[in-house]
Amino acid sequence: MKKVVMLDGAAGTSLWEKATDKVPVWRYNIENPRIVRELNEEYVEAGADIILANTFAANGAEVARSSSYTVEQVVRTAMKIAQDASNGRAKVGLAAGPLTGLLKPFGKISREEAKDMYEELIGAGMQEKPDLIYLLTFMDLEMLKIAAEAASHYDVPLLCSMSFMGANKNGVRAKISRTMMGNTPKDIVEGLKPYNPTAVGLNCSLGPVDALPVIADFKAVTDLPIIFKPNAGAPMAQDDGTFNAAFDIETFADDVLPAVDMGATYIGGCCGTNAAYIKRLAEKIKAKLAAEENA
Repeated sequence: MKKVVMLDGAAGTSLWEKATDKVPVWRYNIENPRIVRELNEEYVEAGADIILANTFAANGAEVARSSSYTVEQVVRTAMKIAQDASNGRAKVGLAAGPLTGLLKPFGKISREEAKDMYEELIGAGMQEKPDLIYLLTFMDLEMLKIAAEAASHYDVPLLCSMSFMGANKNGVRAKISRTMMGNTPKDIVEGLKPYNPTAVGLNCSLGPVDALPVIADFKAVTDLPIIFKPNAGAPMAQDDGTFNAAFDIETFADDVLPAVDMGATYIGGCCGTNAAYIKRLAEKIKAKLAAEENA
């Protein structure tokens, strides 16, 4: 019998819709915790089995750049908010994304600097005993490996997903899916082996239809559970401060549904999605699985 674990949806655009001040979203953990809790609760009520604490970009460089807070203060507060909102109804994941910039020699970030920042973020979050760690939206396998090394010191499930390139301007897609830095699913699976990930896959970067081939590319090289957390299209700011996605709720849910038959286990949404998207997607997946069980 197929098993699907429902993930949550986007955090950034959803929080900006709720806030009057558009600041880095991790600041809301301290400055506007009500909207962070509200979003976490919305995802739980939508049917998410896992929600993520608002810690994605709360690394040392970002926190120091635009606040006087500490990473520990921001991250531990986010964990407490998410755990309180969940109240045992969903698992709570500590989220960490890529650093702003590239590793040397392509950018200015040294491996030691990256290591220190991921150890600080993950170490702070682990003080609140999350159910899992989710490293997501990475484009560079080398940076993901540094984060995974920091996460591997803790005895909790580790989920890892990367963002992939779509078709080129002529509509031609590469034979094998690749990230911006050229990493293939095979590269990712082999590179992460030392860190024993629980699941690997894709999030962000592509809408559901364009992202589906990535599942097949992962299935060809691993028996690990696959993560599928695509966009609902690039979010577009409206005059009233809200954001519209390229795909409406029904289209998104229908387009994601084939991921179940293709073998994805962890399914949710990324940019452009909100609790309404996750709710409808969860309903359709639940109905599909029930129909197949009763067939």
